Amino acid sequence: MKNFDAQITFCYTQDLAATARFYEEIMGLPLALDQGTCRIYRVAGDAYVGFCERADSARPDGITLTLVTDDVDGWHRRLTAEGVPCEKASVYNAKDKIYHSLFRDPNGYLIEIQRLEDPRWNPEAAS
Repeated sequence: MKNFDAQITFCYTQDLAATARFYEEIMGLPLALDQGTCRIYRVAGDAYVGFCERADSARPDGITLTLVTDDVDGWHRRLTAEGVPCEKASVYNAKDKIYHSLFRDPNGYLIEIQRLEDPRWNPEAAS
């Protein structure tokens, strides 16, 4: 049996235009596919996040979109300068061995910008 080719996390929005502006212009994610009422963005490699417009979209409670980067502070400065609501400034979490910031997108989804500092983290090993 063949392994999977990609991973897409789908979230829902009541305002696809505002969501598109946020993820394309502020976050700088490339649009991989525009399906009209759904837009899919490449996050890294074969990882994607998709947003579909739904009038009855669920509340975003309990959902965190975690984006992994070595430049947590650079992203914190960029998002803060764009007026993105910051939930938590960059801080080290010794328990989880991460350095991270927390923000909210236009839909209320929690976005975690994170650097994993656990020496066991090796995404290339899974390839």
